[in-house]
Amino acid sequence: MREIVLDTETTGLNPLGGDRIVEIGCIELVNHLATGEVYHQYINPERDMPEGAFAVHGLSEEFLAGHPNFSEIADAFIDFIGDATLVIHNAQFDMGFINAELARMERPPVPMDRSIDTVGMARKKFPGAQASLDALCRRFQIDNSDRALHGALLDAELLAEVYLELIGGRQPDLALPGKSAEVVQASADEVVQPQAGRKARPHNPSDAELAAHESFIDGLKNPIWRATTKEDTA
Repeated sequence: MREIVLDTETTGLNPLGGDRIVEIGCIELVNHLATGEVYHQYINPERDMPEGAFAVHGLSEEFLAGHPNFSEIADAFIDFIGDATLVIHNAQFDMGFINAELARMERPPVPMDRSIDTVGMARKKFPGAQASLDALCRRFQIDNSDRALHGALLDAELLAEVYLELIGGRQPDLALPGKSAEVVQASADEVVQPQAGRKARPHNPSDAELAAHESFIDGLKNPIWRATTKEDTA
């Protein structure tokens, strides 16, 4: 099962009002384990950077001017996410921005039903509690000390850890860290394979073997082979 944990940074809150994506970060999970494959891209929004947005992520208009615009990275981004399920903290926000960018290119949107919203998961699991990424990191004792500013890739990495806790822990299927379920199952199968037993004798014991056995029994005290029971004498 392939999932992509995704986060974006933007120029503001309204994709239909001219706000644009300025950074995308993605972490690949397979069977709930990080594979090490990531997608990270800064994006030129082709507009100014409002002070409020800059205070959140620290990405300036001057810095972003040296990076490609969304239309130039769209193919690589779509290829990376493929048909995987998208794990997003407040999915409606990020999906809204992604689909607004795709709409500007007259390309089809990414369906909302492909996304898992971890905000909704957290609110269902912990009713009444804070559901921000920072609050969930504190709850699950995940180190977010490097998060002085928001960053798409860092936030995706933190969200991947939070998501695994929300679904029941970092090892919900008791798989060993760093091993796929297939590898663990193969190891288990290897352990429980029965050993080939000795084939049945194709013939009865010979007279010499019977004589040798009788001679051996003669040397024993009260051998069980010659003991009698009430059933034997009845």
